[in-house]
Amino acid sequence: MRSPLVLAVPSKGRLMEDSRAALAGFGLDLLKEGDARSYRGTIADIADAEVAFLSAPEIAREIGAGAVHLGITGRDQVEESVADWKEKTDFTRPLGFGRCKVVVAVPEAWIDVDTMEDLDDVAAGFRPRHGRRLTVATKYINLTRGFFAGHGIADYRIVESLGATEGAPATGAADLIVDITTTGATLRDNGLKVLDDGVILRSEAYLVTSLVAEWDNPRRAVLEALLGRIGTTTGASRKLLGRLRPTPAG
Repeated sequence: MRSPLVLAVPSKGRLMEDSRAALAGFGLDLLKEGDARSYRGTIADIADAEVAFLSAPEIAREIGAGAVHLGITGRDQVEESVADWKEKTDFTRPLGFGRCKVVVAVPEAWIDVDTMEDLDDVAAGFRPRHGRRLTVATKYINLTRGFFAGHGIADYRIVESLGATEGAPATGAADLIVDITTTGATLRDNGLKVLDDGVILRSEAYLVTSLVAEWDNPRRAVLEALLGRIGTTTGASRKLLGRLRPTPAG
């Protein structure tokens, strides 16, 4: 029996519903095996394909590890979770949902802090004034480090957020945050403002292809069929297929 192509899809909530709807719009109906709590499924009319229902962060990690061939997840999850994501992943198709921005937000009371340059000034003087480094609460540790380094900000400490990140400054858990936002309303409700140049990433849900998974000829054929269903042009399909890592002989 041939090993199937594995497509990972969000396992619950709005992301799962939107993913199902997006795939259905391409004529790809997901079928769960067993009861509603099952984490495996198939795609109607697509042979040799298996569906794995995982969380969005898990999907990004599995794509980067080559454990699944395709997945639906946010660009933010991939860029945060996958080292060398440019070499390991392909953002094959935007799906039009899950849009958000990863942003740097500071307390509105910081009236003289509107840009990353202003924040750099604050960070440089924070330790002498307060006896500790500036703290940033976030779930996006790698994106934060990369963005802050790009703006020359080094004297700060990340506090990994495990709950509602936007509440961290109010509770004293951190001085500012890096988090996702759609409208900015939740940030404003918590007395925060986004820095003028503080948008780290504009994200949405994508169909993402793993470039490091095992791609034998049968799996390539299934991928080509799926690309045809989602309306990928012949040229784009050939370019993607050319980037895939061939399965070692033997």
